[in-house]
Amino acid sequence: MQAQAEVVQKTLKNGLKIIVQEDHRAPVVVSQVWYRAGALDEVNGKTGVAHVLEHMMFKGTKVVPAGQFSRKIAAAGGKENAFTSMDATCYFQQLEKSRLPLAFELEADRMAHLQITDAEFAKEIEVVKEERRWRTEDKPQSRVSEQFQATAFHAHPYGRPIVGFMNDLENMTAEDAREWYQTWYAPNNATVVVVGDVDARTVFALAENTFGKLAAKPLPVRKPQVEPVQMGERRAVVKAPAKLPYFVMGFHAPVLKNSQAYSEQDWEPYALEVLSSILSGNDSARLNQKLVREQAIALDMGSGYDSTSRGQAALFEIGASPVEGVTISALEKAIWVQIDEVKENGVRDDELRRVKAAVVAADVYKRDSMFYQAMQLGQLETAHYPLTLLQHNAARVNAVTSEQVQAVARKYLVPDQMSFVSLDPQPLDPNAKPAGRPHQH
Repeated sequence: MQAQAEVVQKTLKNGLKIIVQEDHRAPVVVSQVWYRAGALDEVNGKTGVAHVLEHMMFKGTKVVPAGQFSRKIAAAGGKENAFTSMDATCYFQQLEKSRLPLAFELEADRMAHLQITDAEFAKEIEVVKEERRWRTEDKPQSRVSEQFQATAFHAHPYGRPIVGFMNDLENMTAEDAREWYQTWYAPNNATVVVVGDVDARTVFALAENTFGKLAAKPLPVRKPQVEPVQMGERRAVVKAPAKLPYFVMGFHAPVLKNSQAYSEQDWEPYALEVLSSILSGNDSARLNQKLVREQAIALDMGSGYDSTSRGQAALFEIGASPVEGVTISALEKAIWVQIDEVKENGVRDDELRRVKAAVVAADVYKRDSMFYQAMQLGQLETAHYPLTLLQHNAARVNAVTSEQVQAVARKYLVPDQMSFVSLDPQPLDPNAKPAGRPHQH
């Protein structure tokens, strides 16, 4: 396997950061523009505006009329799309390497010259409302997820949905979208990540000739938003038409600190990652083996935890569906038995070895994909983490001990820190029309 080229970066005079990872295995390039503006930055009454603006970014400039951005990329044999997260909004293209200048020209143009007309906004807000209906309101598990975030986070913006509340979307105006664009879309609030068969110096020169011509803007000062300590367990029930019950239980957990270099005390997030994989992750993980296969009381189980976030907050989550005839509370009790087993006895060496091998393998698979290499770089940079975290990840996971896994289970997986949201299935309407999928931009 080829050795990885080093990641090189440069900041232009206008504040735009360029990160390049050369990867010469195929004549392809992935180009991503990351804006440090996501649902985290929204205010009450305007939830969903970051995602609405993502849609509006395809609606044209003076030079590139509405719809032409995607057509130009397709005509060059490329693929493109975008996504909005809590922490960022990202626009990306995958192209034959000689077409990178096209991506940079188009992205630089819409970074500074987007035209948001009332007419285009009126059309697109309906698309976003339909997306909310299709992805959240018509999907019981999505309803549970939305309620779970709102239950776990009372003050932190992570408690709000990325797509926004329907009432906010119904009252949103083109002016709200323009204000968001004018506030956050600036070279000094963006990072361009390029991975592929390119020469870094050529990419920097190209960036200088496209993005380098744009003016920086003064950015608002961001206030730290910290979730107050939870003072006891929280429970909520979602009643919605569905076939099967389902629940999510989660606990507030720390993330890697992005304000300083890694310290030896920063092992807890790595131990939590290992704990998540010990509980769930494949068929031999504890919850899957004991509750799905041996006891056959759960249809499926999953756990999740992310050790990095710009908002410096995270949840350690476990989601599960009981089999027919098993109650939610019976399955919850069975999960606690497994958690308590880890708290009392730690984890076995063979389990640790399995999880660590899987983490190393996942690292290798991600390096195999140019797109995922770019994604990791963009996410870390946008959340203000050192890019060196990627090189050290496997070693730090490998250093985690059974005692450390036991320690984080005892410290964080406690009832007083738990939020628990369950789905109480209501009868399905036999006359309901299937929801149509909203069309993309």
